[in-house]
Amino acid sequence: MSERKILLRIIDVVVVLGALHLLGVIFHFNYFLINEEQWMWSVILAAYLLFFATVFELYNLQRASRITGTLRSAVTAGSFTSLIYLLTPFFTPELPENRIQILYFYLAITLPLLVWRSVYIKFFASSRFNKNIILIADASDAVMIAKSLQDVDPNYKISGFINTGPALASEHFVGLKVIGIKDAFDLFEDKSVTEVVVASNEAEGITSNLYRWLIELVENGYSVREYTQVYEEMTDRVPVQYVGKDFYKYFPFARNNQNRLYIVYHRLFDIVASLCGLILFLAIIPFVFLGNLFGNRGPLFYSQERVGINRKLFKIIKFRTMERDAEKSGAQFAVKNDVRITKFGKFLRATRIDEFPQFWNILKGEMSVIGPRPERQVFVEQLSEKIPFYETRHVVKPGLTGWAQVKTKYGVTDEDHLRKLQYDLYYIKKRSVFLDIRIIVKTLSTIIFFKGQ
Repeated sequence: MSERKILLRIIDVVVVLGALHLLGVIFHFNYFLINEEQWMWSVILAAYLLFFATVFELYNLQRASRITGTLRSAVTAGSFTSLIYLLTPFFTPELPENRIQILYFYLAITLPLLVWRSVYIKFFASSRFNKNIILIADASDAVMIAKSLQDVDPNYKISGFINTGPALASEHFVGLKVIGIKDAFDLFEDKSVTEVVVASNEAEGITSNLYRWLIELVENGYSVREYTQVYEEMTDRVPVQYVGKDFYKYFPFARNNQNRLYIVYHRLFDIVASLCGLILFLAIIPFVFLGNLFGNRGPLFYSQERVGINRKLFKIIKFRTMERDAEKSGAQFAVKNDVRITKFGKFLRATRIDEFPQFWNILKGEMSVIGPRPERQVFVEQLSEKIPFYETRHVVKPGLTGWAQVKTKYGVTDEDHLRKLQYDLYYIKKRSVFLDIRIIVKTLSTIIFFKGQ
């Protein structure tokens, strides 16, 4: 987790609890005081706040730097936190006798959150907090690498790059300045830069002089980091287009796949979630049937062969959301605003209700709740020819939801599919209980905001 996200979480909790305690002291409201008797209630309130702030994307750094989206999310998160806290008296104190205190409670949560986030946008998200670095890379890759970093974080500034490959014409270095070791040393002396990012594929390019200088930087407390590590931390995805033939050192998948405790937890979670999902499925199927009868006018379900773990084929089950002859011209990817999707189908997709029948696939062990989305064999074959490591998605079970599903949009172009693969490989590489929880929370956010596709 980035330092900035940790900062946001800590100060969100501090300003809200501080405002509540101050309100309790000033107006003698015992309901708001933090003391030895009531400290556990403050912990519960902080947990509610962090949960709903995550659901409503207050820790999405791109969204957190925009005033309109942030303030709307802060009001929504404050409202849900107040409501759930007040409606769970089993875990929290009983409602105050004076009902005006409920209004004060809501304002003491929401207003400090709004003020603090406005301060963050004004000062912390501004360009004065640029991170200046020196890039060590081959000239042929330098522009691509610099662009990939700055696309993710515009405040990530590259003060210059040291070429470790064959020299190229100057027009290849748009927006980048070629420097030597002495120039780089001077930048560190002037405090203009604080970090070096190494992105060289050629070991021969790291000369003895450059190697010694990097060692000196580390010994003097400066940060020297490898590009893929920086990229993964900033984007939550693996840069497969850069990895090349040395993919084994970037994809230590065996560490995750051989963790017995995690595998057992994952399967138990799948079983419990699928049973709960099937109960909900039975409860909503009469309503979906009626909606399908008038809005879709065709079969309620459809099944389709998809590629699962170890490339084994299985039949996925979904509520039908497209017209009956949707693929009369052959197999094709769904796209945004797809004309083949019916009006009722749009509702099913936006709420993710169309996915409910797949809980049966999960219970059977063909799928998991969390994992890469299963694709059709024809698309897998096409994409495997264009995108390196695409087949690597099949080392784990496909999922109902996944890191790529909550982080990016439909795959239409090859670039879109590459981005989705980067997220999928990041999940396979880093999967853990904590990452699973993040995906579930983001999936809830997708459902609440009707952002399903």
